Amino acid sequence: MKSLYLVLFSTILFVSCKSDSKKSTYRQHSVGNINSLQVLITDDLWNGEVGEEIRNYFAAQTEGLPQEEPLFSINQMDPSTFSGFVKSNRIFLHVTIGAEDKVKIAKDPYARPQTGAIITATTKQGLIKLIKQNHKKIIEAFHKSEIKERQRRTAISLKDIDSLKERFGLSIQIPSAYRIAHKGADFYWLRKDLKKSGSTNILIYNAPLNAITSDSTALTEVLKIRDSIGGNLLPVEDDGKFISDYDYSPNFYLTELDGKFAYLTKGVWTVEGEFMAGPFINYAVRDEKNNRYLIIEGFTYAPQTKKRNLQFELASIIQSAKIK
Repeated sequence: MKSLYLVLFSTILFVSCKSDSKKSTYRQHSVGNINSLQVLITDDLWNGEVGEEIRNYFAAQTEGLPQEEPLFSINQMDPSTFSGFVKSNRIFLHVTIGAEDKVKIAKDPYARPQTGAIITATTKQGLIKLIKQNHKKIIEAFHKSEIKERQRRTAISLKDIDSLKERFGLSIQIPSAYRIAHKGADFYWLRKDLKKSGSTNILIYNAPLNAITSDSTALTEVLKIRDSIGGNLLPVEDDGKFISDYDYSPNFYLTELDGKFAYLTKGVWTVEGEFMAGPFINYAVRDEKNNRYLIIEGFTYAPQTKKRNLQFELASIIQSAKIK
């Protein structure tokens, strides 16, 4: 009988521990619009120098847009109100005076998926210093989190384009809302019409490997290639041409796409002689094996509409590319 009680007690203890373990690992599903950042900070800090430092970086102008739009849409709230459903925002920044100077990037602390950055310091000046020193890696962590979420939403309904594999050796997650506006042997144009007006677009084409000769001349050569393709192949009324707008200085980087070296350009396009313009993001991927640059570009035409998240969606689509 005594041994039976021991077995029963052990079983109950095991089930109880297992149940407690499940409770401790449970996380609610995160929520929030893309690039919506929750900043947990007291009103006193937010309305002073610390808040100004946060806004300098996290509400800075988004690159490559013709109008000013902040990097993140910020919602500030006092940490004392951070409870329940409010804890489920997908990205958050918690800034507070504490016992030590510390920066931590937390994965899924209250919800899944979730990325939080927690900054504590013993003084206001300490907070300002940590924000200045760590804002780049925090923004990068938030950016990766939001790209992944945007790709998850895209993957719910995809458009299958087998011919991209055949003609470009390319697999890419294209939302089903896109249609093929043009399909040729060496040029694809995919387009999604927007509800209000305008469209988002993806261009895919090849350029000879010798069309870009060096890093120092690459920006000029990338723009020359895109102006040639856009100016000749995209239909524009009244004999205008779809080209780069050189009144805006492009942002230009050396980067990678699918593990391959690439040039990344963020700039503004225009149509000659027309009041039409918008942002573009262009990846020129070096493919030495096939003696080419594979170029994937996303651009938006959305008059009187905010374009940050439209371009972010295009960036997430391009970054899903797999190149054989």
